[in-house]
Amino acid sequence: MRAGLCLLVICLSGCLAAPETSSNAAAKIGVTVHPDAQGLAISPVDQRIDFGRSPKGVLPALDRELGAHRALPLTHCPTSIAAQHQWGKLVLTFTGERFVGWRKDGQRQGMTCTS
Repeated sequence: MRAGLCLLVICLSGCLAAPETSSNAAAKIGVTVHPDAQGLAISPVDQRIDFGRSPKGVLPALDRELGAHRALPLTHCPTSIAAQHQWGKLVLTFTGERFVGWRKDGQRQGMTCTS
């Protein structure tokens, strides 16, 4: 009887869904990112992500607000660019330690890749 109960618990635990992580989460409803000369303004939460921030803080914050990002190749990037990541039409560029640029809808600010 005890073995049967243990088997039942093990089988049922496999049916439980794993919690959704922020990297798999969809964009939050009503959250908008407004690129500007200093970096990014996030509304309606009235938060900012300014140039110079560490990618370790920027990526999880935007993934939480906009959904999972997509890493882009470094084709046509300055040699100091270590990564570029995309959320929809928004593309951010980073050195190894800093957020240094954005591009969206033909506009750009800071250090960016040409495509």
